[in-house]
Amino acid sequence: GALTELDADPAVDVIVIARGGGGIEDLLPFSDETLCRAVFACRTPVVSAIGHETDAPLLDYVADVRASTPTDAAKRIVPDLTEEVRLIGQARSRLERAVRHLVDREQHRIDLLRSRPVLARPQVMVEQRAVDVSALRDRAGRSLEHRLRGATDDLRHTLARLRALSPAATLERGYAIVQRADGHVVRAASEVAKGDPLRVRLAEGELTATVDG
Repeated sequence: GALTELDADPAVDVIVIARGGGGIEDLLPFSDETLCRAVFACRTPVVSAIGHETDAPLLDYVADVRASTPTDAAKRIVPDLTEEVRLIGQARSRLERAVRHLVDREQHRIDLLRSRPVLARPQVMVEQRAVDVSALRDRAGRSLEHRLRGATDDLRHTLARLRALSPAATLERGYAIVQRADGHVVRAASEVAKGDPLRVRLAEGELTATVDG
């Protein structure tokens, strides 16, 4: 009856079943099958506080928690405020030490990084790269100049060979090119007949002639 009503009340957080003392015969009601089944069926947590060390009633085995005395049950249900504050203080102290240790460790790492020369004077890295870039630029300029000079010499030699082998150079030495009227270059006397008109190309200008014999 009362156990069912308490279990059905949403305002009840925990149910404590206790006794006020007595002999061993007073334990018998707490081993009643109906009571044990009712406690087992409760959705609300049940604390057994019968308070007998030698002879445990069946209620102790179906309850959620067994307490030695009603006072012990009260301590288990309602924590000691002083103890909880102490535990919270310990937890906060451990957390503060952990955070402080983490911050100190990271600060030490930052100090080590800042003590390196490249971070103490960051411009050193830029200056070194500037020197490297200047050296590479000078080397590239010298290489390009060398290649241009070689290409100029090759071109000059090629032009000299072309001029030496060109027909114009041959004409400059006093030779002439004889062509028939159809433009054919005359290489042998048998290629023309008496009376054929000829065209004679010289280094400067040209002449017309007729074969006499």
